Amino acid sequence: MSTERTVTIVPEAGLHARPAATFVEAVNDHESDVQVGHTDEDDLISAGSMIAVTSLGAEAGEEIRLLADGPDEEATLDALERVLTKPEDEIANVDT
Repeated sequence: MSTERTVTIVPEAGLHARPAATFVEAVNDHESDVQVGHTDEDDLISAGSMIAVTSLGAEAGEEIRLLADGPDEEATLDALERVLTKPEDEIANVDT
């Protein structure tokens, strides 16, 4: 069974540069398989790939879908939500 969550992106840079790197690192620190995509699209991409994540072009204020499948789905989504809902200058202090 998978767990899905919709999160609004807070960092001004959106899912680019440092926020994207921290996001991908958080995905790879967990066991669950995670996919991400825009809320208005059915296609989701691998959230464990920096290239894939930055290619989304997700901007600040935009909502994205997260889908986790694995033994630590809730913990994974909680970590990703923390990354996505902090201003960019606070991302370095986020515990993933």
